[in-house]
Amino acid sequence: MDLGGDKVASYLGTGHESNPFLGWRGIRFALHHPEVFRTQIRAIYRASAHGRVRMMFPMVSSEEELLEALRMCAEVRAELGDAGVPHDAALEVGVMVETPSAVWLADVLARHSAFLSIGSNDLTQYTLAMDRDNERLAHLYEPLSPAILRSIHHTVQAGHAAGRWVGICGEMAGDPRIAALMVGLDVDELSMACFDLPRVKAAVRSVRYDELKEIATEALAQSNAGAVRELLRTRVDAMLPDYLLVER
Repeated sequence: MDLGGDKVASYLGTGHESNPFLGWRGIRFALHHPEVFRTQIRAIYRASAHGRVRMMFPMVSSEEELLEALRMCAEVRAELGDAGVPHDAALEVGVMVETPSAVWLADVLARHSAFLSIGSNDLTQYTLAMDRDNERLAHLYEPLSPAILRSIHHTVQAGHAAGRWVGICGEMAGDPRIAALMVGLDVDELSMACFDLPRVKAAVRSVRYDELKEIATEALAQSNAGAVRELLRTRVDAMLPDYLLVER
């Protein structure tokens, strides 16, 4: 349960924080409420007996947080096994990469995880030091900033070096142009809202991987988001069907 920031549960006593996006949220909240966290972990493992399930921890910023969460998973698995409760003991457990610290610890986190999932919305606001809910800062929210693209590139490289797959979720994955760029950056999985799925599928089916690799390399060398956006307009748009170029 990814609580905190813009997702508040008053019944759990989260209360008001002056800066909730930098506060008591995600894995931080979960580890401070082990009784709630263990119940969720147990429920996920029990559900895994009925179909494929994966679990990931949000807002991880250190190895210590991940190891503590994995320790609780091991305890729950042991309890379920002792009680004879059906579950998938090999359930994949991964980490959300949403903070700059997680980006630069991606190689460490990948040692302990089955996969890495880049949360592009939070990664953008934390890397660019701006609150995405602050209207006065809306112009600073730029997912195509070279800082964001290089963070994604680094995370993918670290994950692949450890033999892990790397996904991305958030608004970047649901934009056909940017999704194509993510393919060029070797992102393995795109996770998006259901209404974005047809457009992104059409985009991915319309492009050539070798060309996207060249475009991604060029994008990483740009010094500002405007140059990246112009690169996508001139190079990626030429490969996409016209109906995908109409802004929603």
